[in-house]
Amino acid sequence: MLRLESLPMTFVCTLVLGVFFVMVPGLVLAQSQGIAAAVPANALAKSYGSGWECEKGFREADGACDAVQVPANAYATNSSYGTGWECERGFRETNKACVSLTVPQNGHLNGSGDRWDCARGYQELEDRCVFIKVPQNGYLADSSYGSGWVCDRGYRIDGENCTKVMVPEHGYFVESSQGLGWDCDRGFRKVDLACIAVNVPENGYFVEASYGLGWKCNRGFQAFDETCVSVKVPVNAHLDYSGNDWDCNKPYRKHRDGCALP
Repeated sequence: MLRLESLPMTFVCTLVLGVFFVMVPGLVLAQSQGIAAAVPANALAKSYGSGWECEKGFREADGACDAVQVPANAYATNSSYGTGWECERGFRETNKACVSLTVPQNGHLNGSGDRWDCARGYQELEDRCVFIKVPQNGYLADSSYGSGWVCDRGYRIDGENCTKVMVPEHGYFVESSQGLGWDCDRGFRKVDLACIAVNVPENGYFVEASYGLGWKCNRGFQAFDETCVSVKVPVNAHLDYSGNDWDCNKPYRKHRDGCALP
């Protein structure tokens, strides 16, 4: 029997390499046949990595590639999610079909083509584009909501009209859709349709407020009629958080005009 140990090392290496190259084509063929068998109909092996992907117009379903059923007036998207198709411009999906959009007079398709918008000067109302009637001293608004118009500066909305804002002395115009359209200068407050000067008493200061007297007392004083009087702090008490009244020290409690133990 021929023993490998008795053969020259060069001959042994040549023999082993020959056997390897004879076997490799079979292995490669078997692997390629296995990959081909794993790729279902209407699919292609991925150009990178492993696996496969469905051809355009098909989508994966339970390891196979099923044809995407594209309705009339639609096109395939070759997407792995959603319906696999989208409606053409001028159509909108309704119950898995593409229904033609009815664009009303004075309307036009939007940028995506799946709905319509009204032309400038018109607004949507019950599937129609109705003319926006802008009153005198008003102009078209950029918003598609509301009346579709706003008043010029110095005017305010009054029903279907724009009414001039009558600013009283010591007042100024404010841009607002609510209220009278004006406010009072600092140091004045609204009284009916006028701006009345706020008379701040001694030991008081002016406050910006649409309610109340328009002033408050300094810390240690409290309002009495139209003046600020000193807070009389009894024994075992201190000024409270507001600084305009007093509270008893613990464990004392208020009893009439003083502080007593419970």
